[in-house]
Amino acid sequence: MTNLRALTPPYYAVIFSSQRKPADGEEYAKTAEYMETLAKTMPGYLGIESARGESGLGLTISYWDSEEAIASWKKQVDHQEAQRRGRNEWYETYDVRVARVDRAYSMKKAR
Repeated sequence: MTNLRALTPPYYAVIFSSQRKPADGEEYAKTAEYMETLAKTMPGYLGIESARGESGLGLTISYWDSEEAIASWKKQVDHQEAQRRGRNEWYETYDVRVARVDRAYSMKKAR
């Protein structure tokens, strides 16, 4: 797993928020796992964070070193197929936002 706290700005975040349909969770999960594995092979990939609530509302943030890397990921053939399936089968709604991270900081409680 990538240590996201070790990332040094600037870098880019692709923020994907979505509302799932009540659909085939197993097929969705397989595709999501494959997309994460595939993204790791892409030049410029830095890491990912993801969470989904019981209501189906989800948030996935992937991190990239450049806008060119993001554009390459968007054009990747298997990713395009997953996007198509997402629109047709898995999502009620989704939003994508791309942001440049210029500053980042974190906190970790001492034990």
